[in-house]
Amino acid sequence: MSLVSRHLEANGIPTVVIGSARDIVEECGVARFVFNDFPLGNPFGKPYDTAMQRATVGFALDVLETARLPRTTVQTPFRWSEDESWREVYARVDERNREALRKEGEARRALQAAKGE
Repeated sequence: MSLVSRHLEANGIPTVVIGSARDIVEECGVARFVFNDFPLGNPFGKPYDTAMQRATVGFALDVLETARLPRTTVQTPFRWSEDESWREVYARVDERNREALRKEGEARRALQAAKGE
């Protein structure tokens, strides 16, 4: 998305990237970036937390309107949880869960095959 954003910007279309991978997005040099310090795949906020998601969109619209310098980054004040231990375990695959994850993956692929996906 960062590269698409840069292409659009180069062609006169203003953009704001909302994301959770600060290092990657900033390295790509997007014009405007709203950063949520959340697990990857959750750039707008927690699932089903519509107030947080709307507020994130509000941050993006504000940045679109007010950013005056290139490569502007704004970090939202939101937290994934009060307990920061999610950083240590989010998307971890190890001996404790490897077999269960393998079985879930096989079941998902079988379901997709049955649906013709």
